Amino acid sequence: MNFWELNTNGEPDSGEIGVITRGSLTEGVEMKLNPDRSVEDVKAGKFVVIEGYKNQFFSMITDLSLDATNPEILLYPPHEGDRLLHSVLNGSSTYVTVNLRPMLMLEQGEEVVDEPRPVKTIPSHFSKVVEADEEDVARVFGSESRDDRYFNMGTPLDMETPVCLNLDRFVERSNGIFGKTGTGKSFLTRLVLCGLIRNKKAVNLVFDMHNEYGYRAMQESGSGKGSFVKGLKQLFGNQVALFSLDPESTRQRGVQPDHEVYISYDQIAVEDVIALQDELQLNPTASESAYLVFALYKNRWLRQLLSVDGPDIERFAEEIGANKSSLSAVHRKLKRIEHFGFMVERLEGQDAVDTMMDYIDRGIHIVLEFGRQTSILAYLLVANIISRRIHEKYVEKSEQYYATQNPADKPRHLVITIEEAHKFLNPATARQTIFGTIAREMRKYYVSLLVVDQRPSGIDEEVLSQLGTKITALLNDEKDIQGVLMGVSNAAGLRSVLASLDSKQQALMFGHAVPMPVVIKTRNYDEAFYRAMGDLPEEEKVERGEEASAAVFGD
Repeated sequence: MNFWELNTNGEPDSGEIGVITRGSLTEGVEMKLNPDRSVEDVKAGKFVVIEGYKNQFFSMITDLSLDATNPEILLYPPHEGDRLLHSVLNGSSTYVTVNLRPMLMLEQGEEVVDEPRPVKTIPSHFSKVVEADEEDVARVFGSESRDDRYFNMGTPLDMETPVCLNLDRFVERSNGIFGKTGTGKSFLTRLVLCGLIRNKKAVNLVFDMHNEYGYRAMQESGSGKGSFVKGLKQLFGNQVALFSLDPESTRQRGVQPDHEVYISYDQIAVEDVIALQDELQLNPTASESAYLVFALYKNRWLRQLLSVDGPDIERFAEEIGANKSSLSAVHRKLKRIEHFGFMVERLEGQDAVDTMMDYIDRGIHIVLEFGRQTSILAYLLVANIISRRIHEKYVEKSEQYYATQNPADKPRHLVITIEEAHKFLNPATARQTIFGTIAREMRKYYVSLLVVDQRPSGIDEEVLSQLGTKITALLNDEKDIQGVLMGVSNAAGLRSVLASLDSKQQALMFGHAVPMPVVIKTRNYDEAFYRAMGDLPEEEKVERGEEASAAVFGD
């Protein structure tokens, strides 16, 4: 038994992992690791508590280093088999220094109901550092069982207690989910959407480019039987509506869409084309040429432009006073739109956006599937057109509510989920697209974004700074890491934490909806999760006469 194993009463203290030796308020503090603890069990991102004399400091491990009291010891290391010398040197002549970043503080003896406060001081020398327990985590991150504001996203490293997202704070701003390809961005997004739906915090509109959110999705690892997971429609039934741009593809996967979506040429505005500038490789004068056509033909501008035969486009440009080469380029590039199956000359029946607004007003969540329309051009075009028009309707509804202050006029908060966000929000187009507008409005008109992307460095810096909460899986590119951490205090410490994440089922959460940055092992998206969301197991569905998903899948 040595000093490290005793608490102040002289009793063994298995929870103590070290003591504070130095540090500062701005740079964080250093802990000397208990020599009975293996450095290999201490991981960056782990959540610990520093027991000061007056305060508890909830902290994150950001870095580890091997040190020695005398550099000469390192010149003559003990042999592998010399365990006695290893034991003698460990903790006295050689030791491990762990860098901690205090994130929150709470006065000793305060009740659990009191909320932790920002750190304004540091613990004293030799303050004890202990592993956080379940009550510590619940104190900081809230408890889903006690309050419907909170939703369990996973567990801290080396712990089995839930870490929750504050959904009320989450929907107050636009947010981002990031990670390189294959790290589970879609599953993180699905977790968040499930929380918003189950706890009724917002209505969701999901632009589902790869058909991963609506009915079923393939796991990112594994194949064959058992490799599919349930989508939002299966988990929440009539609370979720499937809209489809490719109804044939949706039916082939065993489900009938609630609504088939078609878009007419007259619904495409010049602003929607500007948003496609990078994808279509249009020069800056292209928008000027498009606006000249619009000035003459109004909403029929695109239908009129595409009806002109290629050889006649220069004559048409001369008639309206547009640059010939610029208008020819616009005409040639936009001809690609004619090949999209969802584009029609004129709409028959109700406008898809009006139908969406009917669903949204009733609190029904919408997943728009693209089916086989997987080109990025189709995705950008549709997402811009629909979001622009829905935003216009939300502005009208919000202004009416502000004027009347009648609770019945208050719009339901809408969260729009977009993938490949850097295509919408790059520096060249972010100020001109509807998504850049929504991100900067900070929920003024009850609409916010959930952006999902593998290249955050491609997103405009101003937009990144407006994202309230970021949930990021592993990123390798230094520019992407820098982009995600832009404007965050202690970015250097979080950078090392982010770089050390596993490639699967780990994520760093920080920002407006969590009281402090935390690394989590994300909860499993399995039968236990389905039941937590209120979904019945397949055998119970069969007993109740409901159709089992296995029959739908054709397994």
